[in-house]
Amino acid sequence: MAFAGKYEFEGDENYDAFVQKIGLPSDKVEMGRNCKIVTEVVQNGNDFTWTQHFPGGHTTTNSFTVGKEADMETMGGKKFKATVKMEDGKLVADFPNYRHTAEISGGKLVEISTSSGVVYKRTSKKIA
Repeated sequence: MAFAGKYEFEGDENYDAFVQKIGLPSDKVEMGRNCKIVTEVVQNGNDFTWTQHFPGGHTTTNSFTVGKEADMETMGGKKFKATVKMEDGKLVADFPNYRHTAEISGGKLVEISTSSGVVYKRTSKKIA
């Protein structure tokens, strides 16, 4: 499945409950609420560079190869190691306190994060 492209935040569900569950600091919570994040995905086979551009110039970039351990960073800025897997056309990564999946559905980037039964869904439309 081709993930490559630029995607702009379109909408989300359950943001407040999710960030509260994972213990995101309040300054990061406010920064992320209804934030027009632009996600840029560069894909070369199983190699990915996944960059999120936040308003104000902050970016977070994770580079990884499907099936190999990589250094990653959470949206809260914590660094950790994870192995991203491909399951049924979805990228799946286990972060320190939540599971994150990403897929292309109907031409949109759909990301779902789950922590202790709380599900956060973010949808982004393709812009390039």
